Amino acid sequence: MADIRPFSAIRPNTDIVKEKAALPYDVYNREEAYEEVMKNPKSFLAIDRPETQFPKDQDMYAPEVYEKARDMLRDQISDGTFIKDEDKCFYIYEQTFKGRTQTGIVACASIDDYLNSVIKKHENTRADKEEDRIRHVYTCDAQTGPIFLCYRKNRLLSELVMKIKECDAPVYDFESKDGVKNRVWVISDEEEVNTISRIFTTINSIYIADGHHRCASAVKVGLMKRKEGEGKVRGKLKSDYFLSVLFPDDELEIMDYNRVVKDLNGLSEAEFMEKISEKFDVKKEDAPVKPSCKGEFGMYLDGAWYRLNAKESIKSDDAVAGLDVSILQDNVLSPVLGIGDPKTDKRIDFIGGIRGLSEIEKRCSKDCKVGFSMYPTSISELFAVADEGLLMPPKSTWFEPKLLSGLFIHDICGTIV
Repeated sequence: MADIRPFSAIRPNTDIVKEKAALPYDVYNREEAYEEVMKNPKSFLAIDRPETQFPKDQDMYAPEVYEKARDMLRDQISDGTFIKDEDKCFYIYEQTFKGRTQTGIVACASIDDYLNSVIKKHENTRADKEEDRIRHVYTCDAQTGPIFLCYRKNRLLSELVMKIKECDAPVYDFESKDGVKNRVWVISDEEEVNTISRIFTTINSIYIADGHHRCASAVKVGLMKRKEGEGKVRGKLKSDYFLSVLFPDDELEIMDYNRVVKDLNGLSEAEFMEKISEKFDVKKEDAPVKPSCKGEFGMYLDGAWYRLNAKESIKSDDAVAGLDVSILQDNVLSPVLGIGDPKTDKRIDFIGGIRGLSEIEKRCSKDCKVGFSMYPTSISELFAVADEGLLMPPKSTWFEPKLLSGLFIHDICGTIV
């Protein structure tokens, strides 16, 4: 059963929430982060990416950079930019984007549930990316970016959330710069809080949708704090739990995560097309190809679009091998284009579906040779892979909208009373 708990969130004063809330730290490269903070100095990105407060030649992983994040956060709590709820609460976080609404519960999830696979992952993480957030969380004594979790819809929980949304006024209601309407409700009623906690104990599996690195980092900080507290503290530490937003699966949508490759691995276009035709039925199209079903791919090469349909011989019922991202990797990217490890190979890049197919064309006219449009991985496929304890290939899923940072902060200093 899942151990999901309420907490006393540190959150922005209502008057400044629209300026303060920011897209996640990892959607920006370093130059983009500097530009964004320069345009909006009040953005939480300044705390999430504290190197923006230093000259551009500053080592972004130096101790003083993380200390700057801690000091800025503490100062803004002291001056009233952030407030802290007195009671332990759950929060409802609703996002509406392009006519679709997803509603999650903001809470703290257990690091032990992660370690015991009640909270299940579908991606591996990189130690270098973990290290940055480990140092950020540890130095700030706070988790500043929520982990995007999902679970199979629970009727009782959905009905309670709907009731609260209908009866209570939101504490936040604003449109963020990415065009997403964000609304937040505070759940402080003791009976409602206890009901939510109890319902989650009946849910046996929770899944990481997005934020694997943030999750792994929060868990490692929790284990560090636990070791430091051995023999010194009694009871549960706040750091035994990590900041999360939990969504029912029926409200989520996974977008396509497309690929572009810089060259044809020494092949001529004719040789490349010949190899592609061995595994796929190929048809040239007059317009960009957005795949309409599993097993179908779009390919952009030399200014032309092609529709690729996987032949039966390369399809699979295996939870991982049967994914479209695996079919492309195992039959094109690796054997034909020589992309053995897409996590580290500099010849491949990934384009979130939110950017559209025109971004594939743009990249292929600029610095890449061939691009592939993908049919999105489904939530059921994500669950199937995670339930078997397996891992998807890198960049298999793209969730939109992103959860904003700076809306909820979890103070991890001390114990749970």
